[in-house]
Amino acid sequence: MKFSLLGKIAGVVALTMSLAACVDMTEELAVTSDTTAKATMTMVMGADIYAMMKSADASDSKSEKFCAKEGETLAENSDGSATCTASSEGTFDQLKFDEGDSKPTFTPVSPGVVRVAFPTKGMAGDLGKDNSDPQTAAMMKQMFDGHFVTLRISGKAISDTNMTLTPDKTAAEIKIPFLDLISGTAKLPDELYAVVQTN
Repeated sequence: MKFSLLGKIAGVVALTMSLAACVDMTEELAVTSDTTAKATMTMVMGADIYAMMKSADASDSKSEKFCAKEGETLAENSDGSATCTASSEGTFDQLKFDEGDSKPTFTPVSPGVVRVAFPTKGMAGDLGKDNSDPQTAAMMKQMFDGHFVTLRISGKAISDTNMTLTPDKTAAEIKIPFLDLISGTAKLPDELYAVVQTN
């Protein structure tokens, strides 16, 4: 997964003494028909790190700003935290993703059944590859400890998956600790998949 913004967040934290940061990210793919889906990415940023990000954005007009791309919606919460939501809806080839090698694939299985898969090759280790010095690595660990990337695939029914199936069998998901992705120790299969019934 190529989350360039997370690298910026880590850089902002490295410039401060406060490490009370929290970032959780959820990506959901809701299959709506044999050929269409809705992708929703949600990032929740704790109050301390959000305040730092706002300050950094204000002082550096050339940098990538948090939640400022087309299709992204920012909600500033009463506790000072912030939630950024981005969604894309349409045919499978129209959906917009920013995850590089982890872009999902959609494979028709039979009428009314679609197999959705996330390749995992680009996920593990990608976030931490530019942070090899011990000080930055330590800050990254404190920053992301206890926080997760959640991948979820949903539809009318899930008939097969290698993720955790919800009790109502309409979604499958996996919560991956950020630290495992950063260190490259995440134990992931070659792909995460779910077979979705659309009718």
